[in-house]
Parts: sequence; C-alpha cells; structure tokens
Amino acid sequence: MVDIYILNLFVIGLLLLVVILGSGWITRLPLSFALIYLVVGIFLGPYGLGLIQLRRDDVFNAELLERITEFVVIISVFSCGLKIVHPLRLGVWNITLRLIGFLMPISIFALAIVGKLFLGMNWGEAILLGAILAPTDPVLASEVQLTDANDQDELRFGLTSEGGLNDALAFPFVYFGLYALKDNNWGNWFKDWILVDLIWAIAAGIIMGIIVPKAIVWIDQKIQKRRSADELMEDFLAISVILLTYSLTEFVNGYGFLAVFVAGLVVQRSYRNPEKPLGQLKFIERLEKLMEIGTILLLGSILLFKPIFTNAAQSLLVIILLFLVIRPIGVWISTIGEHPMHSRRQNLHPRTRWLLGWFGIRGVGSLYYLAYAFGKGLEGETAEQIAWITYTTIVVSVIVHGISATPLMNWYEHKISKHRKAAPATIDEFE
Repeated sequence: MVDIYILNLFVIGLLLLVVILGSGWITRLPLSFALIYLVVGIFLGPYGLGLIQLRRDDVFNAELLERITEFVVIISVFSCGLKIVHPLRLGVWNITLRLIGFLMPISIFALAIVGKLFLGMNWGEAILLGAILAPTDPVLASEVQLTDANDQDELRFGLTSEGGLNDALAFPFVYFGLYALKDNNWGNWFKDWILVDLIWAIAAGIIMGIIVPKAIVWIDQKIQKRRSADELMEDFLAISVILLTYSLTEFVNGYGFLAVFVAGLVVQRSYRNPEKPLGQLKFIERLEKLMEIGTILLLGSILLFKPIFTNAAQSLLVIILLFLVIRPIGVWISTIGEHPMHSRRQNLHPRTRWLLGWFGIRGVGSLYYLAYAFGKGLEGETAEQIAWITYTTIVVSVIVHGISATPLMNWYEHKISKHRKAAPATIDEFE
C-alpha cells in the first residue's frame, strides 16, 4: 500500500510541474494561480483523494491552520515593505493613511452592522466577523500589487501598502470582538483595550520594526567588511530579519505583523548597495509563492458542501454587500479630495478609485484571524457561522478577483500608458 505522505509529495510535485510548465499559458488567461490551487485542494480533500485532512473525527485542527497562515502572512507583509521605495513623506503615503484610517474602520463597522441586523449576531460576534473579513490580502493580491522595487504606480502602491498594514491593524478589532464575546460589559475591559491593544501594541510594533532590522543590517555590514558571507546564504538574512523582528515584537506584546512590514521598509532603505534588498526580495517572493500554494491547497481541503449550503444565504449577503457596496463606497468616501502623488492640483482619477474599491481581495489574512479566534475561545454555533461565511467569502474572492485581475489590470495599464503619453507629469516627487 502506498504511503499517504509519499503520495502527497508526488501530487504536490506534479502540481508544481504543471503550474510551472503551463505558466506561460495561465498568465494569458483570466485565471489566477490561486484558483488552480483551490481546485486542486478540493480534489485532494475529503471530496477527492482525501490526502489533505485538517479534520480528524470531526475535530478541526485550527492550531495548525493558524501557524501556517501566520508564517505566510509575515513573509508576505515583509515582501510588501521591501517592494516600496516611495519616500516616507505624508504627501506620498496619504493614500495609505486614508485606506487604513478611514476605509478599514468603515469596513469593520459596516460588516458588524450587517452581522447584527441581518445575521442574528450580538455586537461582539458581529465586530469579530467584521475584523476577520475587513483586511485585504497581501498574499493573493500579488497580481495587483507593486511588481518590484521600481514600480511607482499609484493604484499598485495603494493596494500594496494597504495589504501590508491592514493585516496588522485589524488586530485591535479582533481583540475587541473577542473581549466582547467573553464580557458584555465593555466598561470592564475597554480602557485596557485602548491602552494595551490599541496604543501600546501599535507603538511597540513600529518601534521594534525599526530597531531590530536596523541592528541586524548594522551587524551584517560590519561583518561583511571583515569577511563576506557566502553569497547563497546572504538571501537567508531576510528570514532572520523576519523571524527575529516578529518574535521580539511579540515578546513585548506588540503587533508582529506591523513590525515585520516596517522592517521591510527599513531594510529597503538601510543598505547602500541596492542589490542587497533586491536579492532578498526575489528570494522572499519565491518563498511566498511556495507558501501560497500550500495555504490555498489547505483551504480547498477544508471546504465541505453541507455547511457551505447551510450558510449560503448569509454568506451571499455578506459577499454582495462587502464586494459591491461596503468596499467600493468606503474607498470612494476615504479618497475624497485625494491627489495623485505627481500632482497636487488634480484629484485621484475615478478609474483608480473604482479599481481600489474592487480589488479588496480577501484571503490568507482572514484565515489567520479566524484560526486565531478559534484558539482564543470562539466556539459553538457562532464559530461555525463565522467560519463558513469567512471560507465562502475567501473562495468567492479567489474566483471573482482572480478572473477579473488580469483583464482589469491590462485595461488599467493601457489607459495609464495613453494618459502619460498625452499629458506627461511635470512634477516627479520621487526624484
């Protein structure tokens, strides 16, 4: 009898071979690689070969899912930080501040209202649902994010910086929902939530995200002057930065996701040789792609038809409102009066604002927050309700955003190219 582990290795190897050899055709189709991984995951799950199982005797292994998605997210947010070379000035990052400071709270509380009024949840459960689904995904959104460190496109910058930050800054609201689930009297914990989970954890994340990578880069540069490290091993320095920054920040109760994103920004700016962070970025992107395959395969293996259909009406309501109403209107409100980076006299083009509204891709970040909530006491019927709404939302996002990403971005690039030829920018704030 064939060993299941060996069979898993064979299937994963075969999948990689097919995806790699067929990538030239796949990239021309209105499909995403994540959609292919999802289908394969379903085939490998309980409805297919049964090779991947996070459930044993109806017990769901939430801890395994939490740890896998946690690692994928920290790799991805660091990658987001490394890609961004934009100056750290308020005028440049204003679009990011608007998407995080206005759009994310709008999304969370709009979803919470949906949960309270239409899904029969109390406020704690509803806010937790909003916090789980509000963050956009830095892992699955690679097709609409910055392509490399030299990409200065406004739309891609907004989506990349938003994806890198909101996976961290949704955490206070996840804690808020978990506290409210355990204690309906908000007065018992609200002050501590403000001081610890909102102010301290964010501040600690930013400070540690600066200090730790600065120290590592300083040590690296000092040692390199005496004896150069092996060129092949140099790229692994990025893994060291990620793991040390994340763990040390968690030790002091800061937000590790936030610290790792900031670390990416710091590393990008700390080396005199621009090839160093570029090499790290290429290495991290390869690792990120590999982890994406594993995570989406797991998602596909989790899916069960019966609970999906049982919660289909509620899931469909959330999906329609989130994708077609809450996110687009939230972006439109958040970007009122926003200017392009190259001009202070024009408003952000409606095309860019609508695409920002459409590409609110949900994915691995939401899976992580859901698994984290399971580990912190989310259970019973409410847990099942929130879980299957989340799974279904991610699946629909993988499908509709995956199919639309390539044609919409091609259309956007065509329009941008024509606009630049017709009216070249007179102000280049990146110089």
